[in-house]
Amino acid sequence: MQSVELYTGAGGLALGITRAGFRHLAVVERDEDACDTILENKRRKVEGVHHWPVFNQDVREFDFTSIPEGIELLAAGVPCQPFSIGGKHKGHADERNLFPETIDVIRRLKPQAVIIENVRGLRRPSFAKYFGYIELMLTYPEIARRKDEQWADHLSRLERYHTKGERNGLYYRVVHRVLNAADYGVPQKRERLFMVAMRADLGIEWSFPTPTHSPESLLWEQYGTGEYWDKHEVPIRRRPEPNWEARERIQGLRNRLIPPTLKPWKTVRDAITDLPKPVIRRTTDGPGLNHFVIDGARSYVGHTGSPLDEPAKTLKAGVHGVPGGENMLALPDGSVRYFTLRESARLQTFPDSFVFPNSWTESMRQIGNAVPVLLAESIARKLKNTLTLN
Repeated sequence: MQSVELYTGAGGLALGITRAGFRHLAVVERDEDACDTILENKRRKVEGVHHWPVFNQDVREFDFTSIPEGIELLAAGVPCQPFSIGGKHKGHADERNLFPETIDVIRRLKPQAVIIENVRGLRRPSFAKYFGYIELMLTYPEIARRKDEQWADHLSRLERYHTKGERNGLYYRVVHRVLNAADYGVPQKRERLFMVAMRADLGIEWSFPTPTHSPESLLWEQYGTGEYWDKHEVPIRRRPEPNWEARERIQGLRNRLIPPTLKPWKTVRDAITDLPKPVIRRTTDGPGLNHFVIDGARSYVGHTGSPLDEPAKTLKAGVHGVPGGENMLALPDGSVRYFTLRESARLQTFPDSFVFPNSWTESMRQIGNAVPVLLAESIARKLKNTLTLN
């Protein structure tokens, strides 16, 4: 099945989609450093990346005439900064808001399905009206915004068409949901908004994949059976005691008499325990494993790092460099340090063969902006299976 990806970044979403069985006809990214990362991994023949046609271009300038109409999938990790809680909150007024341009591409290519990923902040009350506008643009891409028409006026026109009940030409059935990556086996509590649109003429029913992992199962293995600590060979004297909330939840699970059926959430320890000890900051040794120490990590109020035996906190890209607490590991002895690039990549479920050749700050920006590979694969695999059956 054929696909195109816009705003690819370092390629987390694109790699997950490839692993699900789609073949990218183009991956388009205007950031030169992000393209350097993808091209380095193409050069290294990293599985899933080596056949990507990479275009270091602005989506607004890309020539889509080489892409056949009606491809199976268009994916877009639309830049999230306009709607991010950590950003400037300009929303639709931000020059990086590329949702209208994404709709233009959909109108041109008429893909069978669309996946759009963004921050959960897009759904917060201050952006509610614009989010409704995005949904209606995605539903009716052929009702284009007129020259010099304000977006609010375009929204009103779309609302009138929608309530009229007529369905002519190209239109999509749209669903959206905020997903927690930890619920799908990613060792990170990362909530992101996903919008999936299915071309209506296909008559396809689709829903988001069911979670495969749960926090209750992790608690059960840690404090119900001890299996988690046994697996990691943690001596009994070093096993932490559950807090009050954990004890209450464990007792509730025991009262049900049936242990949790889903797999346990993956923890930081699960993700990085087999890595060697990080080396001193690299000098001229090239990307390698990307597993070197950066000094300067410190804990402060609200930023205390990620505990070893829980999924990591959300890795963040940062506007002015690497954020402190969000990208730190909190060790059992009370010390903290920054996650290495390789550890961070594992928390985003990139394979170890995938390297980040840029500076530490730039590489952390790319990793922090990425969609976890495993989460992308889970969504895309169900989508592919649904399209195949229809």
